[in-house]
Amino acid sequence: MGFGGISIWQLLIILAIVIMIFGTKRLKNIGSDLGGALKGFKQSLNEEEPEKETDETTSIQAQTSATDTDTDSTKNAETVESKKD
Repeated sequence: MGFGGISIWQLLIILAIVIMIFGTKRLKNIGSDLGGALKGFKQSLNEEEPEKETDETTSIQAQTSATDTDTDSTKNAETVESKKD
């Protein structure tokens, strides 16, 4: 038995029919196109990950600067209140 109940001889017959229909040159082109598409897909996945890290760093920096601004505003308000007293 082969894959899913298909014997190796049945797979070879199917392969021979596909080669007769499409030809070896066209199958080679389809294979190389498929390989190029998979390579591009993997590269795009690898390029996307550093962008996420940069976005996370930027958002953390923005949150930190917003917290610093709030702290400065609180200090200024306390200074004004202490001068009034």
